[in-house]
Amino acid sequence: MPRMTAAAAAVEILKLEGVEQAFGVPGAAINPFYRELKNVGGISHTLARHVEGASHMAEGYTRAKAGNIGVCIGTSGPAGTDMITGLYSAIADSIPILCITGQAPVSKLHKEDFQAVDIASIAKPVTKAATTVLEAAQVPGVFQQAFHLMRSGRPGPVLIDLPIDVQLTEIEFDPETYQPLPVYKPQASRAQAVKALQFLLESERPLIVAGGGIINADATDLLVEFAELTGVPVISTLMGWGTIPDDHELAAGMVGVQTAHRYGNATFLESDFVFGIGNRWANRHTGYNLDAYTKGRKFVHVDIEPTQLGKIFAPDFGIASDAKAALELFIEVAKELKAEGKLPDFSAWAASAQERKATLQRRTHFDNIPLKPQRVYEEMNKAFGPETRYVTTIGLSQIAAAQFLHVYRPRNWINCGQAGPLGWTIPAAIGAATADPETPIVALSGDYDFQFMIEELAVAAQHKVPYVHVLVNNAYLGLIRQAQGGLGINFEVNLEFENINTPELGVYGVDHVKVAEGLGVKAIRVTDPDKLGEAFEEAKKLAQEFQVPVVVEAILERVTNIAMSKTVDMSDVTEFEELATEPGHAPTAIRPLSV
Repeated sequence: MPRMTAAAAAVEILKLEGVEQAFGVPGAAINPFYRELKNVGGISHTLARHVEGASHMAEGYTRAKAGNIGVCIGTSGPAGTDMITGLYSAIADSIPILCITGQAPVSKLHKEDFQAVDIASIAKPVTKAATTVLEAAQVPGVFQQAFHLMRSGRPGPVLIDLPIDVQLTEIEFDPETYQPLPVYKPQASRAQAVKALQFLLESERPLIVAGGGIINADATDLLVEFAELTGVPVISTLMGWGTIPDDHELAAGMVGVQTAHRYGNATFLESDFVFGIGNRWANRHTGYNLDAYTKGRKFVHVDIEPTQLGKIFAPDFGIASDAKAALELFIEVAKELKAEGKLPDFSAWAASAQERKATLQRRTHFDNIPLKPQRVYEEMNKAFGPETRYVTTIGLSQIAAAQFLHVYRPRNWINCGQAGPLGWTIPAAIGAATADPETPIVALSGDYDFQFMIEELAVAAQHKVPYVHVLVNNAYLGLIRQAQGGLGINFEVNLEFENINTPELGVYGVDHVKVAEGLGVKAIRVTDPDKLGEAFEEAKKLAQEFQVPVVVEAILERVTNIAMSKTVDMSDVTEFEELATEPGHAPTAIRPLSV
């Protein structure tokens, strides 16, 4: 039996489980593992500038390509705690990443050793498993189990904590006999599929709600086939955007209280049956007023996690199943029903959804200077084609993006949907671009998100990772400012100041162009709406020429409210037309969409 250090065995297992790339920051307690990364070889590594950044890179890497599992590595103590936000982000959105941390020697645990913390206990609430390995011989089994857990059931992250002496201990391990554990995914039965389709047969105005579980299952083609076979319009969730192309005749938009289309909400409120597949009824989709969401309609809910069924509200019928397995059965049963002439004709209903889609569009064309954000997204739609992959986290910039941009392919909307940590966008874009360098990436940030982990731009410069980063700058915490309006305040959300080094920026303060250029990337500032298109084209060219990110900073008017619900009720979203340009000026509101 071959002998090697436990750290070497761990690296061998990573390779055998399909890992080709890792992101991290070395340190004393994890250096033995890094030695084996170098000596064993076969795994590329990207040095992050911040360990939290490494965890977000790992998530972006996983999400860009089916089958990927991103790996992030850090030393003991603060490296692990820095990655907690990344683990939270991953578990909240059902994304598998593996976090590996160094640790003090086993004999020093609980003795307040330098940079020693019980990271496994800290990480447990935001992982599927978190383990400090105390016996070197257990390392192969712990890593084998980690991959099994990450891939089985609802995907999610795992943390493995390795004391330095455990890493250095020699064990017997034969890579040639290693085999990954079988992956477990629940599967719907035919009887369940027949019953689910019965609800469809009894409806007049059905909708499919397509969630991120369909993308995780790599089943978007099946979703489209099922929709086309039945003629049922599809509502995508924020995590499921891209399951059906935005220009498909059955794509009926998004529903919710923020990241929603006016026509999507209108169609949903007319429906009488909702077929949820791979979704979890997140509150940004349903709103907190579940009566408005559920009243007058029946629900079938399909989810890979059994405990998700009935968690938010009780469906009329629930199925614990992987989305791909369920859709295969639904298609089989639907084909039989169609052959028997039992499938209803939903064409008039689908046509009404398209009518709303054509007539309930929010205005985007504004010639204002400073720029209105709607115009930025209009020009992005013109400049970036259907192959574009968008990466963004949270804020008014992300909410507006979901309302105005278009997505046509699965995995082309990489959004931190549930946790929403500021700073996520840059490292996630780097991870996604590393996983799939052939797909053009456009990242999108507000100025505050951009500033949180701006140092990671240097990583992209160092490792030659080209993409376009659209930065919309209003020198405000825009989403929080708008939310505070409901409380009658505008407090500690203003980022304006006059930069003594850049007086031409006025109150916009931070010179993002200089900062970006100082980190080794290219940057363009735009103040005229008619210049946006050529700036985006120039950015694409520069990114390819220099193989670095190119930041396009759009200077926005200070205050623009974006359509959303003040009451967190998807039936009373407030729409805006002409908006105030100064704090304290109430915008003119269009009446809420009627039920």
